[in-house]
Amino acid sequence: MEAKPVLIVDDEKNIRLTLSQALEVLELDIDTAVNGEEALAKLPEKHFGLILLDLKMPGMDGMELLRRVRQTHPDIKIIIITAHGTIDSAVEAMKLGAVDFIQKPFAPREIRELVTKVIDRDTIEAQKAEGYETHIELAKKCIGRREFDAAQEHVRQAIAADSTKPEAFNLLGVLIELRGDWLEAQKQYRAALALDPSYKPADENLERLVIRHQKKSGISLGEKKQFEEEQK
Repeated sequence: MEAKPVLIVDDEKNIRLTLSQALEVLELDIDTAVNGEEALAKLPEKHFGLILLDLKMPGMDGMELLRRVRQTHPDIKIIIITAHGTIDSAVEAMKLGAVDFIQKPFAPREIRELVTKVIDRDTIEAQKAEGYETHIELAKKCIGRREFDAAQEHVRQAIAADSTKPEAFNLLGVLIELRGDWLEAQKQYRAALALDPSYKPADENLERLVIRHQKKSGISLGEKKQFEEEQK
C-alpha cells in the first residue's frame, strides 16, 4: 500500500500515541500535531495525504482546522475523531467533505482498517463498480470531493445490491439531510435502525434530528403533524 504521509491532530497525548502505534504496521510516514495551529504550520512541510482530526480541541478546534484545510489543501482526506455529543459537528464536517469518522474509544485494528480503506479508495473506478461495498466506498469518495448527487446515487445502488445493511440507509439519511429534507432523512435513519436497532450512528443522527426540530418554532402545521405521526 503506497500512501502519502499521515498527520494526526489531537490534543490528547495518549490518543496521538495510540494512533501512531496502531498505524506503524502499515509502514506509513506519521507526523503529529497537538492543536490546529501546529497542524497548519506543518502542512507546508509535507504533502500529507490524510489527516486524522479530533473535533474537540482547545484554541482552534477541529471544525475550524477542517475549513482551512479544505480552502488550501482540498485533496487531503480527513478522518474525523469523534466523542459522544459531537454528532452535530460530524454532520457539518461532512458538508466539507469529511466522510470517515471513528468514535473514541477505538481499537487499533479499527483504525488500521479504516485508514487502509480511505487510502485505497482512490483506486476504485466508478465504471467497474458492482456490489454493496464498492458502491459505499465510491459514495464516500464522492463525498470527499463534495459531489453529493453522485454520492447519493452510489448509496442507492448499494441499497439495491444489499438492502439488509444499516450503513447505507444511514449514509443516505445524512446526504438527504444535507439537502435540508429532514423529514426524509429521518425516515432513512429509522430504516437503518429497523435493520439493526443497535446501530449507533443512525440512533445518534435520529436523536439529534428529533431534538433539533422539536425545538424549532418555525415548523409548519403539516410538517408538525407528519413529525408527530412518525413518532408514534
